[in-house]
Amino acid sequence: MTTRLGHHARNFVCLVAMIVVAACSSPQPSGAAPYAAIVQDARTGEVLHAENADTRLHPASLTKMLTLYIAFEEIQRGRLTLDTLVTVTPSAAAKPPSRLGLKAGQKIAVRYLIRAAAIRSANDAASALGDHIGGSEAGFARRMDATAKAIGMRNSTFKNANGLTANGHLSTARDMNTLGRRLFYDFPQYYNLFSRRTADAGMMQVNNTNNRFLDAYKGADGIKTGFTNAAGFNLTASAERGNVRIVATVFGGASTAARNAKMAKLMDLGFSRAPSNAPTQVPPAPNYSADVEAVLMAEADTLPEVANGAGKTIRLQTAVASSPRPVTRPDAGKVAAAEVAVAAIEDSIAAALAEAMGEPPAPGTLDAQVVALAEPAAPVAEQVATIAPPPARPEGLAPESAPAVMAEAAPPAELAEPGTLEAQALALAAEPTLDAQAAQLAGLPSDEMMVTEPMQVAAVMAPAEPAAPKRNAPIFDRVDEAPQVQAEAEPVVIRLSTSNARHWGVHLGRFNSRSEAERLLLKTQLTESATLNEGLRKVVQKGGGFEANFMGLTQDQADLACRRLQARAVQCFPMGP
Repeated sequence: MTTRLGHHARNFVCLVAMIVVAACSSPQPSGAAPYAAIVQDARTGEVLHAENADTRLHPASLTKMLTLYIAFEEIQRGRLTLDTLVTVTPSAAAKPPSRLGLKAGQKIAVRYLIRAAAIRSANDAASALGDHIGGSEAGFARRMDATAKAIGMRNSTFKNANGLTANGHLSTARDMNTLGRRLFYDFPQYYNLFSRRTADAGMMQVNNTNNRFLDAYKGADGIKTGFTNAAGFNLTASAERGNVRIVATVFGGASTAARNAKMAKLMDLGFSRAPSNAPTQVPPAPNYSADVEAVLMAEADTLPEVANGAGKTIRLQTAVASSPRPVTRPDAGKVAAAEVAVAAIEDSIAAALAEAMGEPPAPGTLDAQVVALAEPAAPVAEQVATIAPPPARPEGLAPESAPAVMAEAAPPAELAEPGTLEAQALALAAEPTLDAQAAQLAGLPSDEMMVTEPMQVAAVMAPAEPAAPKRNAPIFDRVDEAPQVQAEAEPVVIRLSTSNARHWGVHLGRFNSRSEAERLLLKTQLTESATLNEGLRKVVQKGGGFEANFMGLTQDQADLACRRLQARAVQCFPMGP
């Protein structure tokens, strides 16, 4: 009887041992880390496979995807930049591995914290980001819950930024898959971060915890791994082949290898079921409640510390409230005519201001005559009072010679305007002798007598008719265009001074309008006053165009002016006599 009982006992022990061995050798995950999985078409969000997808489990370091999402959101809203310096809190520095090795009070740029959290899965880096954004771990946890709700994570609650096991820190495979898809569509400019094999995290070069799956599965480009004893081996991954992108999440893997193998099977299943030509449906913008949105869009605090003194960039993301119909465009011809008129007025004002603010012109130049003409003339009574009476007739003078003497001594019938050629002729009429060249110069056309120096008059006949009425000549009038008094008797005999050989000039180009040529001449004289200040600005209409010239220069002045202007890429050609 005892032998039979012992035999049954041995059989029972062997059966229990076989059950234990079978359980240990099974590829299924242990009961300590429940299994869950989901597969979605990333383009449309269609679920292609799900198992325990809505069971609330420990997400482990998959939590850091939400921490990074909020950091990207802060950068987009303008509260952070990649160069913002974060002061590490004692709480963040005390987090267990995986770590970057931060010290309490240390300052480090946001870009390095993002790289360390995304690639190395550093708990201290993620916590430093969370404490900086939320003010504390609890404050950032509230921000995480609000953001999760706004982007469609319906069954998740968070207690920290890093994913270390905490009471109430739970999520689901479906929510983590939603978060992974959001990272791809909401922040594509940062998504490549998750496929980097290595990166500079400021303090060290860090390697990606997901390198094995990225290297083993064709088309894989992210996203995040996670592991704690309570969660098991978790992974949210994404891969693209052709026009198809699949995103999948696994909770509760027994090991890194087992998790990656399971993920590869889920990915293959997704690519086999997803259509190749499905339309892309981008997720809608996060739907924050009114009170949360008010807090997030509140005025930013004082500018944060940034590396190398870089400034803070403000980026606002706003929605268009209305789109009013545009105003009817005016007639193109009227617009063009108005623009031309405005341009002409501006040119005239600019030229007048430049002339008014410029230095007074040199004596004897045409500009000096213009200034003299612009001044108000003295009343005729005052001018008459200043005229000396004619001398008495000499005694014994023969009657036949009297008219000639009176002709030389009598004043003109009309007083000449100050600054004109007639005034100069009267002032110089007392010259006792004539130059021998006066007879030759008297027959030259007026165009060839460029008035660059004072002219001397040997004799002048009184005009038989009143002088032409006074007029204010334009600044750019030619000498031969000024009104002249025609005498019935002999012409005025003048002598042109040829000292310094001022018969040279420079040519600056040809233009379609006089105003363009005048504007260039004025601008050039202001910028090149050293060589052109004594020159005469002259616009010549020729062949349907207007040539801009400076006249009355010496050869050396003309050559020097052109060399200086050509050095500044201004067209210039010297002109000789």
